[in-house]
Amino acid sequence: MRRRYSFHLDRRGHSVTVNVRSGWITETELLVDGKECAFHRVHGHGSYPLTLSGQFAEEPPCPLSVRLDRTGLPEHPLTCVLELAGAEHPMPESTAR
Repeated sequence: MRRRYSFHLDRRGHSVTVNVRSGWITETELLVDGKECAFHRVHGHGSYPLTLSGQFAEEPPCPLSVRLDRTGLPEHPLTCVLELAGAEHPMPESTAR
């Protein structure tokens, strides 16, 4: 059975979204302001922890990364944290089945 997870957070006037589609193949994408900045694909249910990097399109560009990890909880199996300017910001999850 394929599961989908989505995490989203607005920071510094920008939108950061992480989408995960897991199943036989797990695909993870990082979107910044609606544009794909990073993509990871692996056979199986994913390899965690996983970090994807991108940047805000500013002058100068502002680097960011998101870190996904397993929680061990069946109702919320993944957690996502935005790392930006030395601070960590938990990203809220919304699950689509």
